[in-house]
Amino acid sequence: MTAPAAPEHLATLLVSCPDRPGLVAALAQLLYGHGANILDADQHTDADAQQFFQRIHFDVRQLHTDRVGLERAVSEVASRFEMAWSIRYGARRKRMAIFVSKYDHCLYDLLLRHKAGELVCDIPVIVSNHPDLEPVARWFGLDYRVFPVDKTNKRAQEDAQIALLQSLDVDLVVMARYMQILSAEFVAQFPARIINIHHSFLPAFIGGRPYHQAHARGVKLTGATAHYATTDLDEGPIIEQDVIRASHRDTPEDLVRKGRDLERNVLSRAVRWHLEDRVLVYGNKTVVFE
Repeated sequence: MTAPAAPEHLATLLVSCPDRPGLVAALAQLLYGHGANILDADQHTDADAQQFFQRIHFDVRQLHTDRVGLERAVSEVASRFEMAWSIRYGARRKRMAIFVSKYDHCLYDLLLRHKAGELVCDIPVIVSNHPDLEPVARWFGLDYRVFPVDKTNKRAQEDAQIALLQSLDVDLVVMARYMQILSAEFVAQFPARIINIHHSFLPAFIGGRPYHQAHARGVKLTGATAHYATTDLDEGPIIEQDVIRASHRDTPEDLVRKGRDLERNVLSRAVRWHLEDRVLVYGNKTVVFE
């Protein structure tokens, strides 16, 4: 199943480095000098961390050199300014695997948005620890693989999942209410490339039953959080969050119902921003160029 590709003549440059004068000018002059037409540029400076971040979206149709030459020039500037950098070209569509268990609301939402062209990527596989959602995958014409997980086989099943994802050249893993905790070994294979949706406004109410925790605490707001998975449970860099009002009249089931809409929307925004190269991770934080 595929969505329309981004135009092949477009590219995105992401950079981060210690803040200093001349960074914006150096990058703009470099791209202009090579014939690139800058269509959009956004930047952010973290004054406390003294770090600079920029996203530049540009057209490469009038390049005076090839892409190898352009990247060599960027590398030279990056070396001078101690920059971490990456260039993504529109012709190369990302490949996204979706991990699910039994809840289907986030899965349906992602697949419908993908079908509508909102999420520009390929989805080579849906992975689950249960067979329940295979009919959904079949309806959308997608491959569905089941890896039953228990305490005795978790490590072996994760190794098999990693091998599958690597064989399919997967760029991004999306945990669409996948109710398993990924091991450190799994997370290490996809640093800042695993997006999880947590049904709480983190850092409050981590773990498996946050709506029930929220009800017991009598919260007046409940939320959802999309974040990159790390080895620390529900503590990875946050990409997107949203909240909705809660009432003393709400039962835990009411909070679950209200939360589903938040989970769908928060996860889809985070996934889209990642696919469009709008997210930069530093420390345990993110810069999101919306």
